[in-house]
Amino acid sequence: MKYGATITDAEGLRLTQQEKDLFRQMNPFGFILFARNIEHADQARALCDDFREAVGRNCPITIDQEGGRVQRLRAPLAREWLPPLDHVANAAEQAERAMYLRYRLIADELFGLGIDSNCAPMVDVARPETHKFLMNRCYDADPERVSRIGKAVAQGHLDGGVLPVLKHIPGHGRATLDSHHDLPHVDLPLDELERSDFVPFRALNDLPMGMTAHLVYDRIDPQPATISATMMDVIRDRIGFGGLIMTDDIGMKALSGTPAEVSRQAISAGCDVVLHCNGSFAERAQVLEAAGEMSDVAQARAERALAMRKAPQELDIPAAEAELSALMGGQVYER
Repeated sequence: MKYGATITDAEGLRLTQQEKDLFRQMNPFGFILFARNIEHADQARALCDDFREAVGRNCPITIDQEGGRVQRLRAPLAREWLPPLDHVANAAEQAERAMYLRYRLIADELFGLGIDSNCAPMVDVARPETHKFLMNRCYDADPERVSRIGKAVAQGHLDGGVLPVLKHIPGHGRATLDSHHDLPHVDLPLDELERSDFVPFRALNDLPMGMTAHLVYDRIDPQPATISATMMDVIRDRIGFGGLIMTDDIGMKALSGTPAEVSRQAISAGCDVVLHCNGSFAERAQVLEAAGEMSDVAQARAERALAMRKAPQELDIPAAEAELSALMGGQVYER
């Protein structure tokens, strides 16, 4: 059975009958959770069960749990992490191991609630001009170091039974605007981007899933990357990313048009899956209809991604926490 080419969300803490009926009919590939969907552990696990029962399979359920400002799970369900940039700075030369441990512990938190995907690593390269909405979510300003840390973050997820989602491909670090509200533009030639912003994405091009960036690369194509066939060719051919590509949330203000219109544009451009968040029930239904079923190629990528889900490796949590604290001089969590 073909998956619907969508990842969507729910309004509240449990699925309504209307939502169950829609998801059963349209079979979205997966789902995403937000803070409004999470009250306590038993409820979160029950909602994940609702999603999977509605589509009749072990569908992926993802979340944005970077730690720091972008963190849907909060105490007491999850640790209150430093922003990634601060975490890397505190760990200094031990950043790769420290970030592995951070995300191995995050994966443990997620998996215990039934969540088996996370929208990380975020390997956008920090720049002096990077907008503040993104800056402290970055890992470093050196593309090669970002690559190494990104690999450690991805492995921490995979070892914990959680699929990582590489973002924001092919690179959001030069954006001087917040794409939640405006459409950023980058005015650099392809060869310069390949030597800088694209480097971490090329290094991690074997990950199971990736998420697009909502911005325009003016010297490559006038359309935002999410709806640009030219940029999809760059991602596939120049960066070499072979995994499942989802859009960033199509409800963000960087993109113009109705959610259904943007869904059709993204699929036509070459995205495999449309991510739609925080819409009304009617908008969700329209997006599910507009995105339709996955193409044969997208379905194959989806199956390869799902095949990378493994049972978590055994984790000694006190030992991991103690090692991480030692690496960071005790400055691990937000106070």
